[in-house]
Amino acid sequence: MILYHSPYSRSSTMITLLKELGAPAEAQVEVKIVSIRRSDGTGQPDPSNPHPEGKVPYLVNGADHVRERGAITTYLCEAFPQAGFAPMPGDPKRGQFLSWMAYYQGVMEPVLVAQFCEIDHPAYYATFRGLPEICATIRAALEGQDYLLGDKYSAADLLIASPFLFFTDLVPDDPVVAGWIARCGARPAVKATAQADQAELAAMT
Repeated sequence: MILYHSPYSRSSTMITLLKELGAPAEAQVEVKIVSIRRSDGTGQPDPSNPHPEGKVPYLVNGADHVRERGAITTYLCEAFPQAGFAPMPGDPKRGQFLSWMAYYQGVMEPVLVAQFCEIDHPAYYATFRGLPEICATIRAALEGQDYLLGDKYSAADLLIASPFLFFTDLVPDDPVVAGWIARCGARPAVKATAQADQAELAAMT
């Protein structure tokens, strides 16, 4: 498998995921660093990146290609089930896990992009709601437990917490949600990815 990655981007979460999945994943998934066009207009798409839109992350496994973080997270967790980082088919929490993957892609990303672009429209809000509702959904899931799926950190926490760790001004004034974000951010894999991103970005400039 080959994971296409650019430092300090959405694909950094997938680098952290590989670390959380352990040595087998890091040994069997080759990481290729590519350039991308960033939201501030800097950078250029890399011709060596097979993503049809020049984005990251992008996972290639032979003839199989996977895009979008929710899908890649699910794919890699199933490829390395021994890590126990996500409920597998048949697990009673499998539905919750898949729901969080879809919620990130289908609700969180649109809401966060709309907020960044200062988009405000009744139809948009009626469909996706806003950041307060996202935080309320997370808080409800954390009722009586430390993580989204229970007392154990999982790939669901990794993905859902990722925008709050990247854009710290999004962290809500809610001790339950803020505490969960802090626990997610304290993971050694998160810190290791940040260090690697810094070194890789320096090497690219």
